Amino acid sequence: MTPLNGEEEVVELCRELIRIDTTNAGDNAGPGERGAAEYVAGKLAEVGLEPRILESDDKRANVVARISGEDSSRGALLLHGHLDVVPFNAGDWTHHPLSGEVADGCIWGRGAVDMKNMDAMILAVVRQRLSEGRRPPRDVVLAFTADEEAGGTYGAQWLATEHRDLFEGCTEAIGEVGGFSVSIEEGRRLYLIEAAEKGIAWMKLTAAGRAGHGSMLNSENAVTELAEAIGRIGRHEWPVRLTPTVRAFFKEAFDLELDADDAEATVAKLGSLARMIGATLRNTANPTMLDAGYKANVIPQTATAHVDGRFLPGYEEEFFTTVDELLGPNVTREFIYHDIAVETSFDGPLVRAMADSLLAEDPDARAVPYTLSGGTDLKAFSRLGIRGFGFAPLRLPADLDFSGMFHGIDERVPVDSLRFGVRVLDRFLGAC
Repeated sequence: MTPLNGEEEVVELCRELIRIDTTNAGDNAGPGERGAAEYVAGKLAEVGLEPRILESDDKRANVVARISGEDSSRGALLLHGHLDVVPFNAGDWTHHPLSGEVADGCIWGRGAVDMKNMDAMILAVVRQRLSEGRRPPRDVVLAFTADEEAGGTYGAQWLATEHRDLFEGCTEAIGEVGGFSVSIEEGRRLYLIEAAEKGIAWMKLTAAGRAGHGSMLNSENAVTELAEAIGRIGRHEWPVRLTPTVRAFFKEAFDLELDADDAEATVAKLGSLARMIGATLRNTANPTMLDAGYKANVIPQTATAHVDGRFLPGYEEEFFTTVDELLGPNVTREFIYHDIAVETSFDGPLVRAMADSLLAEDPDARAVPYTLSGGTDLKAFSRLGIRGFGFAPLRLPADLDFSGMFHGIDERVPVDSLRFGVRVLDRFLGAC
């Protein structure tokens, strides 16, 4: 087999993946991931692997493959990335989100950041290593999943439940939303490696009252009850809770022992990092949807609202106790989606391999742990006893608001950053 060049190939792999529409609007809607899964499986088969395409439902396709390492007695490493992307309004974009256009040194399109960039880097590195006959030190399992953007019901959660045998022996994993650089001063870059994720509680709230004519007195108005509950939740000031990963971030990044009393003031000084790190200091609950009534002069019997709740590792019980107090006696809640928080320590050989591979390509790199305010497929794989991190390495321009492009418009990734990521991942796979 002719050796392949991952740095050259990654650009076209990313562009081609972006051009395959895998938009996921939730509720099992959209074109599905089958087209992207077939593309990925084909690229893996070309270098001698035997990928399996596994459909949890019509067109909801996942790809899993295993690479035999030099020492299969060691715990296997899982590399995972999702194939679906969130919806978009093409009219808002500079370049069409399904074009994979290369402009201004970047690849543009939905998924360029979240997360077809990492899918392409994994494919490029694996294809190059296998075409050159280089096996990893231990077994590596590759998982390209469906439905991550809607909670993974048809993807990672289904795989972890129905096909857990495919992950036999996996002890560690890397996936999305970590490993990218943030410039904090001239010549100094932090590379944020995700070591924790907040838990998820998407809730539907329902207030029940007494229906009636809009002109009459009504002390059991469901809309009023719901509005007051939503107001209490939306305005609630959650206390600062410093988790081990948040403390480790400030220790590793700034050699600072953070105190809860001055945490917010310290975070406010972080510039572009403030938004990301600030969301990891406390639990959050944001009202996002309201629905009530059907006519201006009719008091409805019920009113509903949706709330996006996120709780820190170790603080789930406190979160729900507080939410229930804020709801009051006449509003009930039910889950639309509920998933765990995860956290691991920032130490061990895998962490050293990530840090060393970054340093080898960027002498100004400093690898630091952080907590993700959202969630990834890692939650599902953690239930299999797999210790995971977010590590999709990218050296980024100082003025690029990378985190702001997740689910945003004009999503794009610098070509040079992708090539950097291929070099880092190649070193990482050889060292872990």
